[in-house]
Amino acid sequence: RVEMALPGELWAELPAERRIFCAVLLFSWAVYLWEAFLAHRQRRVYRTTTHVPQELGQIMDSETFEKSRLYQLDKSTFSFWSGLYSEVEGTMILLCGGIPFLWNLSGHISGRAGFGPEYEIVQSLVFLLLATLFSAMTGLPWSLYNTFVIEEKHGFNQQTLGFFVKDAIKKFIVTQCILLPVTSLLLYIIKIGGDYFFIYAWLFTLVVSLVLVTIYADYIAPLFDKFIPLPEGELKQQIEMMAKSIDFPLTKVYVVEGSKRSSHSNAYFYGFFKNKRIVLFDTLLEDYSALNKEPAEGEDGENEETKSKPKNKKQGCKNEEVLAVLGHELGHWKLGHTVKNIIISQMNSFLCFFLFAVLIGQKELFAAFGFYDTQPTLIGLMIIFQFIFSPYNEVLSFCLTVLSRQFEFQADAFAKKLGKAKDLYSALIKLNKDNLGFPVSDWIFSMWHYSHPPLLERLQALKDTKQE
Repeated sequence: RVEMALPGELWAELPAERRIFCAVLLFSWAVYLWEAFLAHRQRRVYRTTTHVPQELGQIMDSETFEKSRLYQLDKSTFSFWSGLYSEVEGTMILLCGGIPFLWNLSGHISGRAGFGPEYEIVQSLVFLLLATLFSAMTGLPWSLYNTFVIEEKHGFNQQTLGFFVKDAIKKFIVTQCILLPVTSLLLYIIKIGGDYFFIYAWLFTLVVSLVLVTIYADYIAPLFDKFIPLPEGELKQQIEMMAKSIDFPLTKVYVVEGSKRSSHSNAYFYGFFKNKRIVLFDTLLEDYSALNKEPAEGEDGENEETKSKPKNKKQGCKNEEVLAVLGHELGHWKLGHTVKNIIISQMNSFLCFFLFAVLIGQKELFAAFGFYDTQPTLIGLMIIFQFIFSPYNEVLSFCLTVLSRQFEFQADAFAKKLGKAKDLYSALIKLNKDNLGFPVSDWIFSMWHYSHPPLLERLQALKDTKQE
């Protein structure tokens, strides 16, 4: 009589490294299938909700609703195929030993340059350069399709192909200029840090993140977009008065030419202590958006970098609505949301480095991914942070999404206290229209993905206050 082994028995008989490898692959596909299931539910909403629901009748016309529906349907379909490709690519890399192959290739290249196996950090930097180059090249067709087919089709893309290519090269170079020195220092700290290296590594990443936040808008972002001070006038005076009324230490207000690449709009603030700056995208400002201006006589509407596409309807918000949006953003600062997010991020970072210190000595982790004779620190970081922590990262991401929605409601409530409820109400409707946001969503998809509450929920909260 032949006895069939149970799946549990077969699993128990596998070597530890095979169990780890299989568990990583299974969890990765489980997450992908869950995301695909949620996206399928949301696509069904896009396909079946073809008329403006009654509760939206006052805030959205049928033409905008249909444009939004088709845009989000195209985005969702694109996301499905790009996500499937990414999952298959990642699986093939793991199954075919892509990581040890790239590590050995990096050792060969660094060896040809005169750096032997003892120069692990040099080999790690070559590995990182090759890995990011591979990622950029495989992601390029998807990025091109997204920009020049989907965004172009729905009227958002403002870039020419030349501008896109130049931008992509510039981004890659800037990323390497930051990534390689930071990684080399981190690996050096881990190697010389002794038993408490995880504390020094965490402190180093904390300093790096604070420095990057400080210099990003002043030195990095201007490499890609033009920042100009908001001209003197009523809007600037009102912004300064509002900031002063809540003790926000505002030093400068900038307008960034976001319309050179996209007609999507945004606003943010940055800086530490008594040196805060506000940045407004020109697409947010009805009076400043280049997309609202007709081309001058004699211009063909297209230059070397961007496409000028005048619209029949004005884009952006009026000054009062811009102030309401800023009231919401400043609410995040006044209510301590920014500081809370930094604290959560750093607590998570410290925990991850501590667990990394506990796990880094486990040779089975390296063997699971094809590293039987060596345990490179960079590979250990990648295996543990990217693969072993993936279940924890999924749970954390969901919790942060829930927290973010609470923060958004609180920031809206803060704007209400400033007397901006009516203007924020109309601004949210305008921004939803300008960005072709679809106001109907599947409840599970919304719960899992939306870091901002659905439009109707935010409007209802503001409406309640308006009626009080």
